[in-house]
Amino acid sequence: MAATPSEKVTSSLQEALVDLIDLSLQAKQAHWNVYGSHFRSVHLQLDEVTDEVRLASDDVAERLVAIGGEPDGRASAVADSSRVEPLSAGRLADDKVIRQFDERLQAVADRIKANLEAIEREDPLSHDMLVGIATGLEKQAWMFRAAGDQV
Repeated sequence: MAATPSEKVTSSLQEALVDLIDLSLQAKQAHWNVYGSHFRSVHLQLDEVTDEVRLASDDVAERLVAIGGEPDGRASAVADSSRVEPLSAGRLADDKVIRQFDERLQAVADRIKANLEAIEREDPLSHDMLVGIATGLEKQAWMFRAAGDQV
């Protein structure tokens, strides 16, 4: 049987989990409410973000279970501990959505990267998974930045 993971490993995974869940919910909320001359491209990109981030959150939760942790993706846990900047309700202008999702995606990637060194030696598999997730988030942030240059 594998050793019990340290608090740093489980807390790093849990922190990533709640941020990813919140980010996926915000991406879908923005998807439904975006408007503007770049509506279609932003609308479609938000669906890509939602799909990628939901898959990542599932991978993180399942990794937590696999190493003996207990993932908490309940709405109350996400609301209490996510560090993703809240998204406004209602209609969202496409230029603001582009800027906001560039910032949110990069911020979540940065928080994940901040924990990488501390968990690399103890749990290289969780480390590698989180590197891949952060890489994907940075790619999506870059795509929003590239779109923002046109708005």
